[in-house]
Amino acid sequence: MTKLGEYLAQKSVNKSEVARKTGLTKARMNELTLNERSHLRAEELYLIALAIDVNPSELLDALYGELKNKKVRRV
Repeated sequence: MTKLGEYLAQKSVNKSEVARKTGLTKARMNELTLNERSHLRAEELYLIALAIDVNPSELLDALYGELKNKKVRRV
């Protein structure tokens, strides 16, 4: 299960309902929540956040917040 899948399960979110609200297919929702190799696009994250009534930045932080601890090389 992916971090998105864990997040949605923790919030008791119905993936079919999210798919309906966002326009994503059920297959794509399953891929995003079950397949670790899938890549969540920014547009999808935004639509999912709106569908589950959370701030998109909260969802972004929940899924990728661990990146804060990594050093970022500035160019």
